[in-house]
Amino acid sequence: MRWDNFFQDLEDQLSAEWEAERAALDSETERLRIARLGLRDRIAALAADGASVRLELSDEAVHEARLDAVGADWAAARLGDGSILLAPLAAITSLSLSGVSVVASAREGSAQPDRLAERVTFGFALRDLARRRVAVTMGTTSGRNLSGTFDRVAADHADVALHDHGTPRREAEVRGYRIIPLHAVAWVRVDVGEGTALAGRA
Repeated sequence: MRWDNFFQDLEDQLSAEWEAERAALDSETERLRIARLGLRDRIAALAADGASVRLELSDEAVHEARLDAVGADWAAARLGDGSILLAPLAAITSLSLSGVSVVASAREGSAQPDRLAERVTFGFALRDLARRRVAVTMGTTSGRNLSGTFDRVAADHADVALHDHGTPRREAEVRGYRIIPLHAVAWVRVDVGEGTALAGRA
């Protein structure tokens, strides 16, 4: 046996072992990264790409929408008619989308962190709607749809003045009042025109 062949063989074996060890390490690192990946991370990546999805929510409502933004615990999506849908992450039961989008949303660095958006809670977004007296429609986790205006939004619940869809919040138009726990809100829809400022911030 020639010594140069002998050493070349050893070198090849070491190289193969090193490549196998590196592949195993990379695989384990990737498994750990995926294990730490949250739903918010995936939705943020989809929103960064403006992905179109089919949102299924806890009240059994289904919305075809384009993801626009994600807050601390909620997502904003644009519906086909231009209206804005706000949905708490806890109310999302599934997202239907293309296989390409599924894979892309799980890639490392698929969305850059937005430190401001990470601090904007669902309650904060609803308080903005209350401050601007924006009329909304909403779905509750019990399956009831309501229309009205948020009068005030507290730490874990909201006061809603109920009135017909498309009418302004005037005392003569109000049909009743509800106190609704925020965890019972499955989605809030803001019609075209009503949510212009919100859409600009999303």
